[in-house]
Amino acid sequence: MKTALISGNGITGPALAYWLGRAGYRSTLVERAPVPRPGGQAVDIRGAALQVIAGMGLLEQAHARRTALKGMTMLDADGSELFRSETMTLSGGDIDNEDIEILRDELSALLLTVAPQGTELIYGDSITALQEDADGVTAHFEKAPSRRFDLVLGADGVQSATRALAFGDAAQFLSPLDVGMAIYSAPNHLGLEDWEIYYKHGSDFCLVYTVNQNRSLRVCLRFPATLEEEKQGGSAGQKALVRRRCADFGWETPALLDAMDSSSDFWLGSVAQVIMPHFTKGRVALVGDAGYCPSPYSGQGTSLSLVGAQVLADELGKAEGDHATAFARYEDRMRPFIEANQELARLGLRVGLDNEVGQQLFGEAMELAKNAIALELV
Repeated sequence: MKTALISGNGITGPALAYWLGRAGYRSTLVERAPVPRPGGQAVDIRGAALQVIAGMGLLEQAHARRTALKGMTMLDADGSELFRSETMTLSGGDIDNEDIEILRDELSALLLTVAPQGTELIYGDSITALQEDADGVTAHFEKAPSRRFDLVLGADGVQSATRALAFGDAAQFLSPLDVGMAIYSAPNHLGLEDWEIYYKHGSDFCLVYTVNQNRSLRVCLRFPATLEEEKQGGSAGQKALVRRRCADFGWETPALLDAMDSSSDFWLGSVAQVIMPHFTKGRVALVGDAGYCPSPYSGQGTSLSLVGAQVLADELGKAEGDHATAFARYEDRMRPFIEANQELARLGLRVGLDNEVGQQLFGEAMELAKNAIALELV
């Protein structure tokens, strides 16, 4: 049986392992975190990605785990209500549709339940070097002994270490938007019930919504930040950066910042699109954010990852071991879908989603972008 090493065990990695198993590959997933990562924002499964989840036999379970938000309130910088909606949320769009909004960590755990027999999970380790020859790739690890694989697949996000090893410096592929996002859980001291609040502070914001049956909040703060700042000072330095950049936010933000210090799932990342002329090279392929992140402004990052995993595995299965042919077909099929969804994010930035006209334009574009690929599911 052919083997694939997958770097990253969030959403893309487990989806890849499932579909590669269908194509006759045994997968090893390596994740630098010591345990499955908790927390993260609410993500969306839309359009073609719903077909992927259905093909995995997980559609009903994903529906059962969708967020239970019943609406949202938008506040201005003074904390005054600008508008209220019971038909949509900023994080998930229209409530009454077939799309699924689900917490990132819940979707990741769900995908792991269908990992094929023989799938190997390695936590607390990472790839340090790759040596490719005509017959395969030797992967060197920070802790584990070196091993051989037929393919190496990068599913490790915007700051992909796999991409750096195989394709070179990240700067040539990243289109930064010069903003950062901090996401973490906090106690529901606001007493919200199945509700989302979007607090505007100029071009920045604080977004909170209920999780865990209203016992907790998921907090998302957006503020100016560079790619370099994201990497400085570890978790303590990142939290200090968030405090500095959000110090003049009003409303309930000071209390939410205090909750950040004791949060066990704090995450900070700079917002960027990943734009590559090719996201395959030799026996290495990138899937999801590592190769074509559209940025959170598209609302389509998760859907691109799920679809990308299925398309790549589908082409590998049809090519019967000819990875070069499969990789070329994977790129050809995915490229229009990627470009449509990356343009969707740019449209959202231009028109803004905090006004009725912008929401309508973005919603119309979303309907086209989320279905801009034909899948071949068996």
